Amino acid sequence: MNSFFKTDICDILEIEYPIIQGGMAWVATGELAGAVSKAGGLGIIGSGNAPAEIVEQEINKVREITDKPFGVNVMLLSPYVEEVVDLVAEKEVPVVTTGAGNPGKYIDRFLAGGCKVIPVVSSSALARRMSRMEISAVIAEGNEAGGHIGDLTTMTLIPQIVDSVDVPVIAAGGIADGRGLLAALFLGAQAVQLGTRFVCAEECQASNEYKEKIINARDRDAVVSARSTGHPVRSLKNTLTRKLDKLEAESATKEEIEKAGEGALREAVCEGRVDTGSVMAGQISGLIKNILSSEEIIHNIINEAEDLLLKTCKEIGEE
Repeated sequence: MNSFFKTDICDILEIEYPIIQGGMAWVATGELAGAVSKAGGLGIIGSGNAPAEIVEQEINKVREITDKPFGVNVMLLSPYVEEVVDLVAEKEVPVVTTGAGNPGKYIDRFLAGGCKVIPVVSSSALARRMSRMEISAVIAEGNEAGGHIGDLTTMTLIPQIVDSVDVPVIAAGGIADGRGLLAALFLGAQAVQLGTRFVCAEECQASNEYKEKIINARDRDAVVSARSTGHPVRSLKNTLTRKLDKLEAESATKEEIEKAGEGALREAVCEGRVDTGSVMAGQISGLIKNILSSEEIIHNIINEAEDLLLKTCKEIGEE
């Protein structure tokens, strides 16, 4: 691999490639996380709202697949957050990513377990606040991403956060191939986090219907719903997104909108009901056309980025 792609974050996280798999609730199970880590990236278990005993089962799955580093995404609004925090520290999970809040009150517990902490941020102000803690990096996620999103695009967010903090920045949102990796690195990031691309990995346990919905998506199919609740979500348009749009147009309450989407992600991921369920996926969905192994996904991204970098350097040299 070209040394350009062997960034500091690779050394910090002890991974071969600067590619991290997003910790997607219901989607990012131990099978997927283990496969990504085994292939040289960093696999992440998505704990979502699961209790500690379920998260522990997924951790054990990863350790049966590989002895390489992996992580757990801790959703700070989960009703089980306290027991999940204790679990990842007790199990000495190498990396913890956090979302939906400030992990400050848990940092000492994570560090006591030897965990490297990487919060997900969507603004420079939040990144600066997080960087004052004992964290290893930040994941800057643009609103092209699937699931819960912020306001800024990846293209605008990454360089501003890179200029705002001294810790390594991992770019997320709208990245699925070597071109995206190379662009993120040139914007100053040291790695990329991919979610939607890894949904379409062979090892991902999401329903075939969920994967096919992504593969068949067009560039404008990933829409944003529930903006009025303060927690907008990007997913592929279907009966559910139209229902949510109608509720918002009718000035439904936050509680009514949230109730309409209750359990919808599980419905799509686990049951394959992709019309009435929530198919969380990013704007990059239109670029994904196949299901590959995690190893193939990672190697294809690195090879494409290397080829593009060499081609660009050659063209510059010829000029």
